[in-house]
Amino acid sequence: MVRYVSDSEETVPPTSAQLGAARKFVKAHGKPSRAVVENIGRAGARVVLVGADGALGDVVVPSVATGEALIEAVEDLSPAEWDAETVKQTKIGPEHRRKMAGR
Repeated sequence: MVRYVSDSEETVPPTSAQLGAARKFVKAHGKPSRAVVENIGRAGARVVLVGADGALGDVVVPSVATGEALIEAVEDLSPAEWDAETVKQTKIGPEHRRKMAGR
């Protein structure tokens, strides 16, 4: 699927590796899983994955539109926002907390 953002910029579809990573996450962490697309500037966008079991994962893509296309293409992956329900679903373990702290 190619979506046009403006007259000169076209959306890059997700790669097979990006799709495979998201599908593998859903398979490993349960259905339905949620995905929040976050703009990370020039680097593109981060698709934060939240599994039904509360696990966190992510896939970095070239743009927010590519992230949205990735969510649409992966069965049992639902678009989400950082609302109370999505936050409550996450379970951040000690290893992930250490990683976020840079240790």
